[in-house]
Amino acid sequence: MEINSDIIQENINKAKQGDQKAFNFLLDTFWNDVYGFLLLRTKNENDAEDITIRAFSRAFDRIESYDTSFKFKTWLITISKNIHIDLIRKQKSRIMHQTSHEDDDEVYNIADDAPSAEDILIREQNLNKLLRYIKKLKPHYQEVINLRYFQELSYDEIAQTLDEPLNNIKVKLLRARKLLAEIITNK
Repeated sequence: MEINSDIIQENINKAKQGDQKAFNFLLDTFWNDVYGFLLLRTKNENDAEDITIRAFSRAFDRIESYDTSFKFKTWLITISKNIHIDLIRKQKSRIMHQTSHEDDDEVYNIADDAPSAEDILIREQNLNKLLRYIKKLKPHYQEVINLRYFQELSYDEIAQTLDEPLNNIKVKLLRARKLLAEIITNK
């Protein structure tokens, strides 16, 4: 049997009335055209088949809206092309969404430089040990260590505070550090 436009139109009319045989006829008649078109676009047999199935499903759901001034094949291919475009947009959107979330994760997963409770406890214990060692120094060495490392004064500020020459302060700090290192090493 030769398939001509009259037979196609007759089956379209039957399909509009819900005739299952007419749907099968249209599917069999136009499957290769729609599938071939999508295969060229997607270059993937599985994607082409999936989109072709969706295209026929959508076309048959909306067969009432088919305008007979267009060829049925053109209408089907247009539907399939639109489905393919929608899928590409969704994939791009998903990729962009994943990328932006990955970027967010990178931003939000920055290592926390704030000391933990354990770090604070260890630092306090070490500081207490250090203070005990410093107390073993002579008072004038304790004073320069305190001014320099705990009050963070410059050499000039220490010299002014203690009313001593700058060179004396430098020597005292050098001597205090050396004695403190010996105390710590001996413990």
